[in-house]
Amino acid sequence: MPPHSEFKPHTSDHESTELGEDGLPALSPQEKVRAASRSTWVSVVVNVVLTSVQIVVGIMAKSQALVADGIHSLSDLVSDFVVLFAGHHSRKDADEDHPYGHHRFETAASLVLGLILLAVGVGMLWSAAHKLQDPDSIPVVHGTALWVAGIALVAKESLFRYMLAVATRVKSSMLVANAWHARSDAASSLVVGVGIIGNLAGYPLLDPIAALIVGFMVGKMGWSFGWDALNDLMDRAIDEEEVAAIRKTLEETPGVHNVHDLRTRKMGDLIVVDAHLEVDALITVEAGHDIAVLARQRVLQRHRVLDLMTHLDPWRKPDLDHGPGRS
Repeated sequence: MPPHSEFKPHTSDHESTELGEDGLPALSPQEKVRAASRSTWVSVVVNVVLTSVQIVVGIMAKSQALVADGIHSLSDLVSDFVVLFAGHHSRKDADEDHPYGHHRFETAASLVLGLILLAVGVGMLWSAAHKLQDPDSIPVVHGTALWVAGIALVAKESLFRYMLAVATRVKSSMLVANAWHARSDAASSLVVGVGIIGNLAGYPLLDPIAALIVGFMVGKMGWSFGWDALNDLMDRAIDEEEVAAIRKTLEETPGVHNVHDLRTRKMGDLIVVDAHLEVDALITVEAGHDIAVLARQRVLQRHRVLDLMTHLDPWRKPDLDHGPGRS
């Protein structure tokens, strides 16, 4: 958090001279968009290649686990296009129907990603369970499948590290979800490799068992992403640490004696805040207004807050909006 000794008026374009939490210059909105789009297109290219190779080689090498991993890569590809679609729409300006903007397109996209993963995971579980019911029908896998699984593991882990670094830099939960989707595919490639090795060593059941484990991993991650996005769409508050930081910024605003009824809700990757500010009861309405404006400027400058709605209360007087004793 920048020092409080010097206050600069808030600017809507978030000048890139400010430092981010990583100590590097903060990215402008345009730079964030370009970085997010570039990382997603890199993922598209990688997933197109992996999907094609894994499914084709999986069928030819008779590896159900590798085919399942290819389907997982295909779901990655679908999720990449969902991210691109949501990223385009979330950048739209506020309008009459969406006065807070379109930031929740990203949250909705995270929900869609979760549902895609959940559906893919359930499908993998069903297919693998069906194969395990008839062990005699499990063929011996060709060794080529192991090489493809190894290449996929390296490619997906590298893609995950790259995408997560970009997602952290631009502070996008949707990109974080997409990055971890890539990590889940890397983990599934590792499981697939183990299953193929077991099959080649004379334990054919290990290939569909690997597919079963991959299905469970994908489904679990889909449930996690979907549940988090659903909670955000229901106006879930941000974490206590960030709330405390916003409260501190408000309390340190000149003229503010206390803050209560501080409420937050997520709007995409940004935050909407409501707060009651306690000020001297004897000052003029104009002076109270100036304090509220200054408090809002400070919060928008120092935190990822989209908007702050303030309500002024007289200091050390009962809050008649909510009754005495409310803090």
